[in-house]
Amino acid sequence: MRPAHIALAALVAAVWGVNFVVIEIGLGHFPPLLFSALRFLAAALPAVFLVGRPKVAWKWIVGVGLVLGVAKFGLLFIGMDLGAPAGLSSLVLQVQAVFTALFAFALLGERPGRVKVAGMAIALAGIAVAAVDEGTSGPLVGFLLVIGAAVCWGVSNVLTRKASPPDALNFMVWVSTVPVLPLLALSLLVEGPERGLAALRGLDWAGLGVIAYVAWAVTIFGFGAWGWLLRRYPASSVAPFSLLVPVFGMSAAALFLGEGISGARWCAAVLLVGGVALTSLWRGAPPPAPPAATPAEREAAPRDRLPDGPTGSRADAHSGSRTDDLPGSRTDVPTGSQAGAPAGSPSGGPASGR
Repeated sequence: MRPAHIALAALVAAVWGVNFVVIEIGLGHFPPLLFSALRFLAAALPAVFLVGRPKVAWKWIVGVGLVLGVAKFGLLFIGMDLGAPAGLSSLVLQVQAVFTALFAFALLGERPGRVKVAGMAIALAGIAVAAVDEGTSGPLVGFLLVIGAAVCWGVSNVLTRKASPPDALNFMVWVSTVPVLPLLALSLLVEGPERGLAALRGLDWAGLGVIAYVAWAVTIFGFGAWGWLLRRYPASSVAPFSLLVPVFGMSAAALFLGEGISGARWCAAVLLVGGVALTSLWRGAPPPAPPAATPAEREAAPRDRLPDGPTGSRADAHSGSRTDDLPGSRTDVPTGSQAGAPAGSPSGGPASGR
């Protein structure tokens, strides 16, 4: 990757990491479900009139909108409102990579190898350490809701993989239109109209700035830049930058919110990030090359399939090149599902609380 593009990937990770601090500040201005509804409303308007028509079927837009927008963000915002620390939330959400791998195995038949299974176990051990630490120092219910948000994120990643959107920004803008009305309805039922109206009457520049950040900086800029990088470079080159999200998240929470980082939390961070790295980034060894043909096999083979060339076909020997060396045929170029993944992480989605 070019240095400018490396800086762009790191900037996106920083924007997504700091987002947890901004969410914490926003929860001081709005009840959680209303805050989430306003975030998606601002992300959808006016962008929905600028990105063109949807490029995938509506069933995928509605499915991801409900699971990611309503369930995942609803649980995350409520969990943080109940006391889950911003820095810890930025870390715990990384376990979405494990849930994505599990759901991909159950629903898509993508069987993980031994190294990926070991990575999942390490990441879950990190969650266990964080749960013990949080259970003795903070509200465990909020922590569990954030884990529930990670579960929902894993489901949405699998749905996005099935949708294979060719344009990440177009997909996310249209997905943002789905959660607005359900979240507003839930806010009226759960939080009550009085609390919501009071928050809207007291709307100030700080509240507007929070909504602008989570909607435009995190969604429009973040997903747009991440999708552009994934279309330009292999996912294996871009995805590791998502592991910087909890680094920025925990650092920003300590700097701006005064959140302490205990020894147990550092241990949880090492286990979780290391496990996620193994789960998401390990590709395994390449398949072994086919054995060379014996003289008897060469004699019995048809003349047009004699293994004269490096790939075992006479046509390859004459052309002097491999088919997968031709432009546009490389297998490591991101597919539509990679470029359109809203979680930007190697498992199908950017690893953040955006």
